[in-house]
Amino acid sequence: MRALVLGTAGHVDHGKTSFIRALSGVDCDRLKEEKKRGITIELGFASLDLPGGRRLGIVDVPGHEKFVRNMVAGAAGMDLVAFVVAADEGIMPQTVEHFEICRLLGLKDGIIVLSKIDLVDAEWQAMVTAELREFFKGSFLESAPILPVNAQSGEGIAAVRQALAEKVAALPVEEASGPFRLPIDRVFSMRGFGTVITGTALSGRIALGEELCFYPGGLTARIRGIQVHGEARDMAEAGHRTAINVQGLETEDIAKGDMAATPGTMLLSRVLDVLVQASTGGSRPLRHRSSVRVHLGTREIPGRVSLVQSEALAPGESGLAQLLLQEAVAAWPGDRFVLRSYSPATTLAGGSILALWPGRKRKRGTEQSRALAGRTLSVYAHGTPQACLAQLVAESGLRGLNQAELAAASGIFGRRLQKLLQEPLARGEIVQADGRLLAGTETLRLQEDILHALAGFHKANPLKTGLGREELKSRLQERHQQAASRLLAQQLAVLERQGKIAQEGGELRLAGHAVQLQVDEAALETGLLARFLEAGLQPPNLKDALALFPEAPEKQVRQVLQLLEQRGDLVRVNETLFFHRDVLAGLQTRLAAFLQEKGEIDAPAFKELTGLSRKFLIPLLEYFDRIKLTIRIGDRRVPRKQSGTKSE
Repeated sequence: MRALVLGTAGHVDHGKTSFIRALSGVDCDRLKEEKKRGITIELGFASLDLPGGRRLGIVDVPGHEKFVRNMVAGAAGMDLVAFVVAADEGIMPQTVEHFEICRLLGLKDGIIVLSKIDLVDAEWQAMVTAELREFFKGSFLESAPILPVNAQSGEGIAAVRQALAEKVAALPVEEASGPFRLPIDRVFSMRGFGTVITGTALSGRIALGEELCFYPGGLTARIRGIQVHGEARDMAEAGHRTAINVQGLETEDIAKGDMAATPGTMLLSRVLDVLVQASTGGSRPLRHRSSVRVHLGTREIPGRVSLVQSEALAPGESGLAQLLLQEAVAAWPGDRFVLRSYSPATTLAGGSILALWPGRKRKRGTEQSRALAGRTLSVYAHGTPQACLAQLVAESGLRGLNQAELAAASGIFGRRLQKLLQEPLARGEIVQADGRLLAGTETLRLQEDILHALAGFHKANPLKTGLGREELKSRLQERHQQAASRLLAQQLAVLERQGKIAQEGGELRLAGHAVQLQVDEAALETGLLARFLEAGLQPPNLKDALALFPEAPEKQVRQVLQLLEQRGDLVRVNETLFFHRDVLAGLQTRLAAFLQEKGEIDAPAFKELTGLSRKFLIPLLEYFDRIKLTIRIGDRRVPRKQSGTKSE
């Protein structure tokens, strides 16, 4: 069962760390500077065993405005929030900002802790309680219990434990399925053990001996040790506060903010399609092309926000956008983020990732391109899971995606992915070709372009029966550079089954295409066939044949010769010699009879048989070798089926 995480939030010095110490017995301030200054700087961690047997991981976040980056990193994996407000001060600046960050990160439930009640009287406490109820009105904490606490005496802590137990019991039980992911919040080295990473696991489970990949670097390492909440374990899973000892990497190979995950399960991208909401607590709009700090998991990345459908979002407004990052990140659709400004450092917006594609950027220069980008992102924002998968496949073009790539792009894996693909595959919205998934519209477009290319070829070359496969591929390459040869062959086979094209030898043609000769071309055809038949075994070479009809353009004579060759009326024996098929068939019959009687033939004997000069004799002998009637052994030719040896 997936473990759950409780995080704190609230203004600096409102007693978050003291509250956790009273609740769990763990002091989360471990740094010397934290103890000296009395404020939390880095994330702190603890755990709590609840009534009913469930264990809750606890994240203590910094409250000081200078450490909001660390606060966001800690809030990213929370299931519940304990929002702490000091009774003697009430709502303060970081109260507002922390709450806005929790809201933008999509937190759904929690409790409100009214701390330091020993410093105020009952009337003041009631006033602050009313203020808090009004502040959280209309939010995910509107109905949350407000629990007064004195961390020093322990007053109210039992009620907090009971409230948390009730919250946890009401949350849906999820299995820790899918690949393992852990945003790294700390990297260090331990003598005798080596490199150790820590973080709160977001999904899946991992075990001793398995491999982790560290994104964005792409390095992998094997796990040699696991601790969960300080206890040695054989396995860690989603929700666990985890320390992992990895083998084969140094501390400088990994950085805070990296994502440790099951190898091959994540894509890297510097461009994220997102649904973004401008902060309600801000006084200025979120403008197109704004420079921002993007907080994603435990990482902060400089970037720019590109609004797709507008020039600005007023406070509280939502819109579709792209985040253009200076560094590549690994993420899944659905991951939450926060955008903060540079100076002054304030929370501007937050939202969720819709899609990420390496190297792709949406164009918004024209109304048409903006509308197209908006429609595409709307599918990711509001479409069904099947529609989102189909859109991811469509955006991959004719390159397509294999299932592992689609899983990494969608964040959907295993049986769930297989099940979601069944309907789009059955409808033909997604098709399988060459071991990859492609949009049905892409294969239809490829088929249309094949037919268009053949039609254009027939129009430009009326005397040619068809187009060679390689030439067709070359003609299609400008529009379909990603189309693999096997995909093209598959779609040609589909068109042939549909009766739209025909394949003859190495040539392709439209099924209804037939060469239609004009009157002058028909006369050339008749004249050429007559001359070659009359010439017998001593036909004109190509140069002489082109000169036989001086009144006709050479290009036209050449095209008719090619047509006669394609039809088989003339047979080309080398680059310059054609023979009439009837003449060649007669010679082949005579040669076969000679070989049957004599068993072999050499050049002098063939000359005696035909009366031909060397100009024709050698090309004909090589032709009969080529069509496998004969095989050459030294200076002799014998019937191929009787040779029992290889030709020279």
